[in-house]
Amino acid sequence: MSAEPLDETALARLFLAARTHNAWQDRPVAEDTLHRLYELASMGPTSFNGSPMRVVFVRSAEGKDRLCEALLSSNVAKTMQAPVCAIVAEDISFWEAFPTLSPHKDVRGYFRDNAALTEETAFRNSSMQGAYLIMAARALGLDCGPMSGFDRSRVDALFFAGTSWRSNFLCNLGYGDASALYPRNPRLAFETACRFA
Repeated sequence: MSAEPLDETALARLFLAARTHNAWQDRPVAEDTLHRLYELASMGPTSFNGSPMRVVFVRSAEGKDRLCEALLSSNVAKTMQAPVCAIVAEDISFWEAFPTLSPHKDVRGYFRDNAALTEETAFRNSSMQGAYLIMAARALGLDCGPMSGFDRSRVDALFFAGTSWRSNFLCNLGYGDASALYPRNPRLAFETACRFA
């Protein structure tokens, strides 16, 4: 594996030119692409390889109608237009898969009777995995529109009732309409956001 930095074209696709999209081309996302997307995102590191992220790729009209019941009104039109909306979720029973995911050491005991640690670990690591999902989508040529404007308890009732899954955030996926982009907002300078210790 080469340790050479990515070239500027790759960095632009992943970071510098990538944008949050709110309008979408009428172009479907192939199911094979969603499989590849998950495969890539699943390779990112998580605590003990626990991999608590779960994803529902909402593509059907029926699924979108249900999801829209839980969205802020400002997020409805763009979600209905997007080919796919990923419900990025966490499984608070993630630790039960450790015999498969971390076979060299049984760490289930850390989580079995510690709800606070379990919930914190599930949330932190599913959030990281959601970020990996965004970067993997961009690497595959997809555009993203992540959102947190929704009623989490409603999404959970609609999609995860009777399970150990809980929604974390939503992310529209597809091929963005660049003509509808707003000017890019500024970012904080290194000197404002970073310190050395």
